[in-house]
Amino acid sequence: MEKYLLNAPKQSVGNVVDSLFAEMVLEKALYEFRKATLQKEIDETLMNGNKKEFIRLSSELNDLIVAVS
Repeated sequence: MEKYLLNAPKQSVGNVVDSLFAEMVLEKALYEFRKATLQKEIDETLMNGNKKEFIRLSSELNDLIVAVS
């Protein structure tokens, strides 16, 4: 099996672009999944009246959003 390393000298520009694009798509998918999960957990804590957990999750969501901005 042929390996494609980002810093390999024989790698073509097209392969580098493909690798970067794949990485961007994966990062975006992981971000969206974590954001949706946190939003769902926040909604649940609101329904349960768990203020401490709400604050913790809200802070984590805010940190996630700020990190991407």
